Amino acid sequence: MATIIVLDDVADAAIMIKRMLSRLGHTVEAFTEEEQAVAFVRDNPVDLAILDIKLLKMTGVEVLEEIKKLSPRTKAIMLTGYPTLETARQALDLGANAYCVKPIDKNELESTVAAVLVT
Repeated sequence: MATIIVLDDVADAAIMIKRMLSRLGHTVEAFTEEEQAVAFVRDNPVDLAILDIKLLKMTGVEVLEEIKKLSPRTKAIMLTGYPTLETARQALDLGANAYCVKPIDKNELESTVAAVLVT
């Protein structure tokens, strides 16, 4: 199973995703602070980062850029409640593997995580 981080400025959302993916056997760490998530990646191998695009201090795209500098092999799924072509393109250009729209559908998230982890 994979080591996954979830970063969302809404704690309940991060915890919900952590619970969903932990039930599948993944090791999941949930964060609401951008710096904590980046520090975790700096200190630990992470297979997948699930990042909300709208955060408090940085954008999810900026966090993705930092994570990719530290750990180029870490895969990423971007989450947003406000999908735009521009943010999708930015995220994909920086190496995001997928883009999911909130509210999160459990089955869609689980299948997206499974698909990204095998690529």
